Amino acid sequence: MPGRDFRRIAVVNRGEAASRFIHAAREFDRQHGIALTVLALHTAAERHARFVREADEAVCLDELTVAGHTSSLSPYLDHEVLERALLRSGAEAVWPGWGFVAEDAGFAERCERLGITFLGPSAAVMRRLGDKIAAKRLAEEAGVPVAPWSGGAVETVEDALAQGRVIGYPLMVKATAGGGGRGIRHVAAEDELAAAFDSARSEAGRSFGDPTVFMERRVSQARHVEVQVVGDEHGTVWAVGVRDCTIQRRNQKVIEESRSTALSLDQETELRTAAGRL
Repeated sequence: MPGRDFRRIAVVNRGEAASRFIHAAREFDRQHGIALTVLALHTAAERHARFVREADEAVCLDELTVAGHTSSLSPYLDHEVLERALLRSGAEAVWPGWGFVAEDAGFAERCERLGITFLGPSAAVMRRLGDKIAAKRLAEEAGVPVAPWSGGAVETVEDALAQGRVIGYPLMVKATAGGGGRGIRHVAAEDELAAAFDSARSEAGRSFGDPTVFMERRVSQARHVEVQVVGDEHGTVWAVGVRDCTIQRRNQKVIEESRSTALSLDQETELRTAAGRL
């Protein structure tokens, strides 16, 4: 919503994520003389949590669950419950933090429909970058180097074997949807590919409801380095930081260190510039 002003911001998150935003809002108030009202959404068990006590107002998500309604979803993921909470709170904007609905395009669209500003990427951006195949194609369009890959989805074992001969080994079979290390299989040689392909597709279908996979060259002895990027609605982009996320357990990051000691200053500049183009 270009140019919209707001004062009441709901935090759809908890714990450290919520507290960080509340502290940042207080600092913003002091610097700019603007009184932002921060609304904490929480469960009944979190009623006395620190982030709830620090917020200006609070709304209990459990109290907004429809009687008789059963769901395995956390209330932080239930769009219907979140909508009722946002409407009750009078929120004009939403900050989702990380995790939960921070990368949920459907929730971002719901906020737009409600006339509430979603403080994050648009639904269209999330969908384009959340799908790894679309993201790799976008990276190529932006001139960002990518590892050799299948160029799109791989549908059958026969296709996988043909792609493997072009890409070369070792390689990876990866789900295009989701994250968290699921739907990823490392393949050292051709005789391992068929089983890895079926296994990756099966896990991706169970975890994300989408069995689509692609293949790419595995980069050995690599470091996992990420660039944190902020963009505004006017097209301005800042690459605000580089972090090394190499220390992982089961494809899940354990430590994120900034800056990356693996990169020279020239390499870091090149990486920031490429991320900005993307």
